[in-house]
Amino acid sequence: MKIDPNNTWRLVEERMERETDPVVKRNLELVFNHMQSEAKADIEGVVATLCEEPKYIAHDVPDSPEMNPAGDKDAIRKFYDMTIVQTDAWRLELNCDRVIADREAVMTEGVMRMAYPGKVLAMMGIEVDDPEAYYLYQTRMSVVWPVDPDSGLLIGEETYTGTDGFAGIADRKISLEDVAPLTI
Repeated sequence: MKIDPNNTWRLVEERMERETDPVVKRNLELVFNHMQSEAKADIEGVVATLCEEPKYIAHDVPDSPEMNPAGDKDAIRKFYDMTIVQTDAWRLELNCDRVIADREAVMTEGVMRMAYPGKVLAMMGIEVDDPEAYYLYQTRMSVVWPVDPDSGLLIGEETYTGTDGFAGIADRKISLEDVAPLTI
């Protein structure tokens, strides 16, 4: 398998199971639930983990309002609908190799992999040989998940990427058989 979405929360779950501080455990559980909801393209499940005025920050594209939604949960719903549901790019894995958690935030880090439809890549101006195929987006990514001290819910996500995951994507054709089924 090239993409196993179940790896996304594996390390978070392991850390959550051994955590003794109830606040840190709650923070890890929020991230765990958020990750599983993303894997199912369950926008309402994602939004349920967020405070009333969430904020997402994509540090690699800070001037893109579409990629940095903020203000209310509807902005986040639109973001997920635009970036994951409408694009059919919800088959993803953040293969975490690091999870750091405290009472104010969780940080996850690993290799992000996504199955991107060729037709979406073509609409983005990326030349692909088969618009009906899928292609592997891949980059190293770190996500900071700050927690709102008042509500005890996630403020959002702050993402940092190591490289452009679209660079060379046309040479990384995959099939949906390369995506492991969800086990949740």
